[in-house]
Amino acid sequence: MKKYFLRQFVLGAALVAAFLIPDVYAQNRQAPDQELIAKRNQIEKELQEVAIIDRKVMVPMRDGKRMAADIYRPKDASRKYPIIFSRTPYNFNFWDVRLGAPRDMTTILEAVKRGYAYVVMNERGHFFSEGNYDILGAPVSDGDDAIKWMSSQPWSNKKVGAIGCSSTAEWQPAVAALGNPNFTTMIVQGYGAGIGRVGPYYEQGNWYRGGAVQMLFIAWLYGEQNQVRPMFPAGTSQEDLIRASKSFDLAQQSPPIDWSQALRHLPVKDIIKAVDGPKGIFADEMPVPTGGAMIKRAPNDPAWYKGGIWHDNMKINIPGFWFVSWYDVSVGPNIAAYNHVRKTADPAIADKQYLVIAPVLHCSYTRATESTVVGERSMGDARLDYNALTYGWFDHFLKGENNGILEKMPKVRYFTMGSNKWQSADSFPVAGSQPMKFYLSSGGKANSLKGDGALVLAPPATDMPDSFTYDPMNPVPSYGGNVCCTGNAVKGGSFDQSKMEERDDILVYSSDVLKEGIELTGNIDVTLYVSSDAKDTDFTVKLIDVDEQGRAYNLDETIQRMRYRDGYDKPLVWMEKDKVYKVKFQPMMTSNYFAPGHRIRIEISSSNFPRFDRNLNTGGNNYDETKAVIARNAVHHSKQYPAEVTITVVKNK
Repeated sequence: MKKYFLRQFVLGAALVAAFLIPDVYAQNRQAPDQELIAKRNQIEKELQEVAIIDRKVMVPMRDGKRMAADIYRPKDASRKYPIIFSRTPYNFNFWDVRLGAPRDMTTILEAVKRGYAYVVMNERGHFFSEGNYDILGAPVSDGDDAIKWMSSQPWSNKKVGAIGCSSTAEWQPAVAALGNPNFTTMIVQGYGAGIGRVGPYYEQGNWYRGGAVQMLFIAWLYGEQNQVRPMFPAGTSQEDLIRASKSFDLAQQSPPIDWSQALRHLPVKDIIKAVDGPKGIFADEMPVPTGGAMIKRAPNDPAWYKGGIWHDNMKINIPGFWFVSWYDVSVGPNIAAYNHVRKTADPAIADKQYLVIAPVLHCSYTRATESTVVGERSMGDARLDYNALTYGWFDHFLKGENNGILEKMPKVRYFTMGSNKWQSADSFPVAGSQPMKFYLSSGGKANSLKGDGALVLAPPATDMPDSFTYDPMNPVPSYGGNVCCTGNAVKGGSFDQSKMEERDDILVYSSDVLKEGIELTGNIDVTLYVSSDAKDTDFTVKLIDVDEQGRAYNLDETIQRMRYRDGYDKPLVWMEKDKVYKVKFQPMMTSNYFAPGHRIRIEISSSNFPRFDRNLNTGGNNYDETKAVIARNAVHHSKQYPAEVTITVVKNK
């Protein structure tokens, strides 16, 4: 979902004071990097030589609000140009105020040199753009209006291609579904928070997983729901806006926050308030199009269907280049969205959907090196020439070049961890893959790494359930994982979980040592039989690759809130004390080679915090509660209760 390192906030009082008292500001500012300044100035000079530059253009929307855009296009005015469009909530101001020099305009310079107009625009309610912010920049019509406007410009060839990662990508699917004829193609990267409901996934833009709240948005919204911010009068000239943006860019300087502690605050609805964050869509009733505080919404609340999130009843009918990463927050829903478009688009367009799945963190595609390490696990050489892929795609669809890129590329290019290699397929999951089923088994003592939990090929005859105590005030900490944007609370990636597995509230089930290697590429489906003495609780699952040294590397993770076990659009059903319930989890997904000598492992618990919010086990709203109930939870496994893990195996090719 979001690029935490890119977050820049609204202008605060401290920064205002700094500009009013220059000597104080200078004393607290690091000496400028002269080499960096020189490089930035040179890039800006080159850009001015090749481009017509039109900054702080206020583009009108249908409701009269204006969105701020910077436009760069080749100087040859005798031609019309295709447009690369980047729409974002993040700060793209051309001037780095703190450095006192231009920002890095390398990407824009290259686009112009390649014969493109490049348009970057802030979403509603951010920086110089007017209006109040709602998540994903609702109303969705803003993206449509922006494309109509730029396509009508005399220098446009009326073809627009959108590109971006995270928030800069997430708006694209819903806008594409509006059918604007000038929206020619999209390159979406790390776009999970734009996916609402698709297939078995009901995440509503990464807000939920299995009905549990993904806490990443709380830290992210702290810096984004900026309803109260400095605004310029409607009649302010473009010249004055440009001049102002060289003095201040409305980027707030916020005090450092220890989110690992801040996210522990109860009630959850007051977390942003507790760190003196602004009011906004997270917990307050705000005058925004979708309406309703997000933390109060159930997974099927009508408000999720009013804004900028795409759902599987919205037909996308433009060519799409989809980029996903294994350690991002929503691999499963992202791939499900890709597959859904391939299935439902018109045949000619369905054939123009391509997918890349990389072994990196959220939006870290270009950070892959010849020795890529994600967390603690080596991925080897995970590089791709993303620049060539991007411009090959845009040259074909926006310029009409017959460059053969579609014929050269596989429909799906995915990286298999463990064997550390890129592979190709015509679909995902891979054609010819087969399910392989494991069953949970133990003598009733699967607690911790020292327990007797096992993954076996047939269910045990007798139920000897594994029980553990789940205390919401002492949750299992998130350690690595498929995450994004929780500030400094969770470090994403693959880490050795064996230290975590010393806890008695983690059940550990491991296969025998593998005599032959197994490539798992595709879904991991988990069905458990569980019981509890609480009305409501959670169960978590984590998939692990254990190497010869016993290092236990996490691959994917999921959760299920039991009140939603019968469906997210159905009435809540509370648990009866010690009654056994069957619960099917939303599929996990990965591509990993378990080498000979390795073991496949599943961890089960009732918390993974702050990756997911804690279930307080009361059966109440959870978001407005401060008291918790300790739950005694159990996992059952037998012929009567065939708790199973089904992996997708690709045979040797």
